[in-house]
Amino acid sequence: MARLRFKALEEVQNRAVVRAEAESNKVSDYFGENSFDLAKMRQALSPEAYKKVKKAIEKGETIDENSANAVASAAKAWAMSKGITHYTHWFQPLTGATAEKHDSFFDASAGIEQLKGGTLVQQEPDASSFPNGGIRSTFEARGYTAWDPSSPIFILGRTLCIPTVFVSYTGEALDNKAPLLKAVEAIDEAAQRVCQYFDKSVNKVTASLGCEQEYFVVDKSLHDARPDLVMSGRTVFGHSPARGQQLDDHYFGSIPSRVYDFMKDFEIEALKLGIPVMTRHNEVAPSQFEVAPLYEEINVATDHNQLLMDVMNRVSVRHKLKVLFHEKPFANLNGNGKHNNWSLITNTGVNLFQPSSSARDNLQFLTFFVCTIKAVHDHAELLRASIASAGNDHRLGANEAPPAIMSVFIGSQLSAVLDELENNGNIKVEKGDNMYMKLGIDKIPSIILDNTDRNRTSPFAFTGNKFEFRAVGSDTNVASPMSVLNLIVADVLTDFATKVDTLIEKGEDKRLAIVNILRAYIKASKHVRFEGDGYSEGWVKEAKKRNLANVKDTPKALKAFVSKESIKLYKKFGVLSEPELEARNEINYENYIMKVQIEARSMGDLAMNHIIPTAIKYQNKLIDNAKGLKDLGLKNDHIKPSIKEISELIDHLIKDSDEMLQERKRVNKIEGSAKKAIAYCDDIKEKYFDKIRKSVDKLELLVDDEDWPLPKYRELLFIR
Repeated sequence: MARLRFKALEEVQNRAVVRAEAESNKVSDYFGENSFDLAKMRQALSPEAYKKVKKAIEKGETIDENSANAVASAAKAWAMSKGITHYTHWFQPLTGATAEKHDSFFDASAGIEQLKGGTLVQQEPDASSFPNGGIRSTFEARGYTAWDPSSPIFILGRTLCIPTVFVSYTGEALDNKAPLLKAVEAIDEAAQRVCQYFDKSVNKVTASLGCEQEYFVVDKSLHDARPDLVMSGRTVFGHSPARGQQLDDHYFGSIPSRVYDFMKDFEIEALKLGIPVMTRHNEVAPSQFEVAPLYEEINVATDHNQLLMDVMNRVSVRHKLKVLFHEKPFANLNGNGKHNNWSLITNTGVNLFQPSSSARDNLQFLTFFVCTIKAVHDHAELLRASIASAGNDHRLGANEAPPAIMSVFIGSQLSAVLDELENNGNIKVEKGDNMYMKLGIDKIPSIILDNTDRNRTSPFAFTGNKFEFRAVGSDTNVASPMSVLNLIVADVLTDFATKVDTLIEKGEDKRLAIVNILRAYIKASKHVRFEGDGYSEGWVKEAKKRNLANVKDTPKALKAFVSKESIKLYKKFGVLSEPELEARNEINYENYIMKVQIEARSMGDLAMNHIIPTAIKYQNKLIDNAKGLKDLGLKNDHIKPSIKEISELIDHLIKDSDEMLQERKRVNKIEGSAKKAIAYCDDIKEKYFDKIRKSVDKLELLVDDEDWPLPKYRELLFIR
């Protein structure tokens, strides 16, 4: 193994440099060239067919057979003009990744290349091996993919990809896209209803999303020499290097040339796909970086984020690099997050989270602002469940990641506004009075965007004209947390509108009805607002006093998905049925079990087959050295402590690794995925992982560097 390590280092030194060049220096010349978007459809389709496709995208109307045939024919012709020979229905099963099955345009029976409308709209892939959570038997393999026209068709590699939803033969959703589309529809309807109090011309509200994607980059040969990275995506062992992130010298620093070439390459590929990547920079930890796009409609943004991760993985291979999206690939360093910047935009171009210089418009802003805060308060545990994963458990609450306690940061100025609005309940507003001034609504500054700080310790922060959901893990498909966020806000907006309508029907002035409900919401949800340091122990104690849940691990967090309240919520908006929720939760538990199991096996394999043999060999070297010194009549007292310490660490490592193995055998026999997941968390991960790692990391400092079998952090993290 030591030879493999040094061979990997040699490959780093002898690597070939790969550089990418775009066809033009102007991004506008090639942006979207591999995306069959509306602009290309408009050129390729008849006015009638184009109009029907546009209505399907904007209003969800069904596309008729003739229009589907026209789109299919145009997409095929466009793809073939680029040398493409195959197509696929591209979907997002409950694996967290994407899936595709390629079919040829060429039909041997007809002797021609073709893509029919019926094939575009629906296909029947084998669904037997995808996670289904027991929603159907394995022998019931039939599943359907159905075209989602709201997300552009694109070319990836040498294949035409058609974005689709994925459902079972009996209609249950088997993917992440279907519930997201339904949640987006729910927020659209609920937000429209509330907007009618302020602007009758609003007939559509679009959820907007921008995903800041964090990631690490390491040399591929060094990555491949670490079995734990290959198997689990993170280092289960590794002593912290002398220099980590403590100097803050990597953040926003000069991008290493090798990584820059990689960034430039994948950005070109992404831009050709119509992914509006905008920002790149060094993140806090060594070899950690971030890419961020412009905002897009949430369904497209979700597809583009999954696609971007795929592109980054593909391109990294050409540069002999490996991208790590795991939430915590290295101990004692920043983890990777995927900060979800979310807002609501009306068809009239108004951002509903943008404060205005107009006090009257600010009542609309406050309505959506307060309702969102109340949604987080009322459904905090469901929101926490939406970002639960084995990887994110390692990240939350450590090294600039927000804690597992769901809270909202809004800044001191807006906190003062809400406090004043809540406490001015006794003010009487007469006809003709300036109610906005009396209630303090006019005090919201128009420059709030610049005055609202970002609290890096908050999982859900208001940042001027949007909310930033910072707790989402970097390897997560954002469809799940975004489905939950849109759903819970839709629920509160619906409740808000119902209560306001009731007061109006009783004769109350519309403005006062709105303000009175907002007052009640502010008071009911104020415990979820927190302006301080989310990392502090004081906040943990304070949150407990406020009765805010602090669910630190995934198995316990996932229970919220199948609570009575959650089932009722999903059913209310028709997003997921109870069987679908239970099936998804079963998949989540199974996924957690398998990931912790893989990490435990990786630890056991490395400890028993790599670390212990290496430590014993080195210990024997020291013993031989000590004997040689003694035979020469020289002192060997300086060697004895090392021999003793290594011996003790080896004993601990053998004992703990064997105990963990026996415990795994016991836990594997537990019936019920929820119980088994909790056991894997409490009885294996929590009990043994840190203990075993501590012994190995101490041995790393004691064993000769030349003998150590694994590439070390200092080699992995400082890319050359």
